[in-house]
Amino acid sequence: MTATSSTAPKARSRWREWSLPFLFMLPALLVYGLFVLVPIAQAAWFSLFDWNGLEPLNDFVGLDNYARVLNDTVFQQAAWHNALIVLLSLFVQIPFALWLALMLNNRFRGRTLLRLIFFAPYVISEVITGVVWRLLLYPGGMVDQGLESVGGGFLIHEWLADRSIVMFTLFAVITWKYFGFHMIIMLAGLQGIPRELEEAAAIDGASRRQTVRSIILPLLGPTIRVSVFLSIIGGVQLFDLVWATTRGGPANASATMATYLFDVGIVRTRMGYGSAVAVILFIVCLVVAVAYVRLVMRRDTDGAMTAAEN
Repeated sequence: MTATSSTAPKARSRWREWSLPFLFMLPALLVYGLFVLVPIAQAAWFSLFDWNGLEPLNDFVGLDNYARVLNDTVFQQAAWHNALIVLLSLFVQIPFALWLALMLNNRFRGRTLLRLIFFAPYVISEVITGVVWRLLLYPGGMVDQGLESVGGGFLIHEWLADRSIVMFTLFAVITWKYFGFHMIIMLAGLQGIPRELEEAAAIDGASRRQTVRSIILPLLGPTIRVSVFLSIIGGVQLFDLVWATTRGGPANASATMATYLFDVGIVRTRMGYGSAVAVILFIVCLVVAVAYVRLVMRRDTDGAMTAAEN
């Protein structure tokens, strides 16, 4: 009786300990389930039908939609465009943002204004950015006129109509919009590095390049990895800026997986097929997120905990 009576209060105490946080999380979990989990389940269900979004779900096709998506050369091309944007972001955009952050982390007059100027494009909506750049890059537009005025007329191209360069043109627009965001992230990480470490390295005779390579970059590693993760996810989900600028043209030369999804699912009213594309895109993003959490975020968290304990 004594053992039983002592176990009951412990069980009730443990239940109260877990029930209170659950009650606080319940509203957020309900919203998450209603607006995230339910749509995902619906998309997975719709993807098993040949459905136009209006008629009843009668034509069950199983996994045929997925097979058609993966064998479609347009989708394969769109997936390659996403991969190209991700690669260019990792090897061009992020190093450029890091270089600017290192420069603006120094004390000099006007650095606050430069930070504001570089970050300003990020707060502009993607649709507005796409429309404005489409007008600027239009044949005979401001970009062409600017090149002609400085004697660079030979550089003029059909920026958004040439299949060979349209993706690089879009990447230039994407970089213009997002490099300031990554720069701010890098600056936040740099300001968390004690100045004393750089001063000690300078006293020991280390050059600026050696200090950056051996001290700043290792300490900035977690911040850089966050920026890399955001670049990958953003590159995979890229839609509105591309759709507002080129609508995936010319002839699908700038299509991404998201614009392909919108085109076949909404524009062409192939909702079942489009749902299969959505599920594939969701799986890609999920794999990237899980890999980041397991391989990167956990290591950074364990490292931070170890440093705090020491």
